[in-house]
Amino acid sequence: MSLLIVIPFFSILVFNLPFLKTLRKAIFIWSIFLFLSQIVLSCCSISPSFLTKFAKPLHLFNFNLNLDGLGVIMLFLSATILLFTLIVSHSFIKEEKRRFNFITLLLFTLSALNGLVMVRDIFSLYIFVEITAIISYVLIAFDKDMRAMSAVFKYVILSTVASILMVSSIAIVLLLTGDTNFTVIYEALHMSGVNPLMMLALSLFVCGLFIKAGLVPFHGWLPEVYSYSSASVSILLAGILSKALGVYTLIRVLKNVFGLTSQIGTILLVVGTASILIGAFGALAQKNFKKMLAYSSISQVGYIIVGLASLNPLGFIGAVFHFFNHSIFKSLLFVNSAGLEKEIGTTDMAHLGGLSKRMPITATTSVLGILSAAGIPPLAGFWSKLLIIIALFVSGHYVYGIIAIFASVLTLAYLLSMQRMVFFGKLNEKFISVKEAGFSIVLPAIILGAIIVGVGVLYPLVFKALILLLA
Repeated sequence: MSLLIVIPFFSILVFNLPFLKTLRKAIFIWSIFLFLSQIVLSCCSISPSFLTKFAKPLHLFNFNLNLDGLGVIMLFLSATILLFTLIVSHSFIKEEKRRFNFITLLLFTLSALNGLVMVRDIFSLYIFVEITAIISYVLIAFDKDMRAMSAVFKYVILSTVASILMVSSIAIVLLLTGDTNFTVIYEALHMSGVNPLMMLALSLFVCGLFIKAGLVPFHGWLPEVYSYSSASVSILLAGILSKALGVYTLIRVLKNVFGLTSQIGTILLVVGTASILIGAFGALAQKNFKKMLAYSSISQVGYIIVGLASLNPLGFIGAVFHFFNHSIFKSLLFVNSAGLEKEIGTTDMAHLGGLSKRMPITATTSVLGILSAAGIPPLAGFWSKLLIIIALFVSGHYVYGIIAIFASVLTLAYLLSMQRMVFFGKLNEKFISVKEAGFSIVLPAIILGAIIVGVGVLYPLVFKALILLLA
């Protein structure tokens, strides 16, 4: 397991050695090999026997590493989204030195995300969260666009506040338990019963993660960061980075460290439902393709949170499943946004229209992403939303379940409006010469669309695999 962290990191060192400059052109192929290898490894890890044989606990440089089913899903998503980010970036970054620097950052991201997924002590988890966050700052500002620089400044300020809250929480935990290991903290918490200081530590840590995830009421930074980042970076941010920093870490901490109590469940229900509604209504008001997708992300993450808050095993599976689905369909929609930026030069929907005639593949895959996000059967997003809604009703949270259904209708409304404004209607004369996005953009869109359809159609098999992984 340690190689998943070490190999990408040492690859960066090797490719940056002064006397190996001639090998730098090979970094693109090497990165694709690493990403594909991790995808294959994570697919193999669905087998419980594979996990038992290869994912044994390991202590390395004081990092307690382990891998479970949730971690396997994260390894797959990290490598997949990074692979497609790399491929799409090929259309936007032409200068050799900038491309090398960008790929170096992607390798660094892979190493940091793998560490974040596999560590099993809360301080190491925090360290990898911060490393990943710092990489995200650099990626957002990579093109040195002034709007992106302004957005990342706000993100840094809020993220710093989140970091202070998380460090304070870890200090209290260390004071109370004398350890930062997940298992030790979990056992100490359940042996001591309700401890006001431990509840304070939990509150601080969870609040910090709400900020990192861009949940309401800490969502102000997210639309600008998603909108003003470069096309390829937006795919990475929406697909995995912000989810790993906030949502995955929240799931991991509540599952393995503090545990889910009814009080925490109530807080998560309120925050998740507020995120669902505010994100959906915010998206309805947008006229920019990327900004609408950004508000949609806030809403979709809310579904993950309420699924977790149902305190129901079905809700937990639904939350993790929707995490997976959201990463896939939101990455697809941002890939299509990249295609629009590349071919049209704008994502302002008021200036678009009728593009399905010139960009049929982009239009078709966009429909798949939209319908999955809205929870239309038989696509993947329908099943994860269904699991979450059933879990809410089974747990007695009828009002929250009804709100979740209502918000899905809102999601369909604003995303279909986006599809109509961008791809339907009369083709603007100035777009007559526009052609389909290049192969490096179309290929990721087709594969992501195929995953959405495949996971939805093969849902019974997927559900069995999720039970095996998350039991």
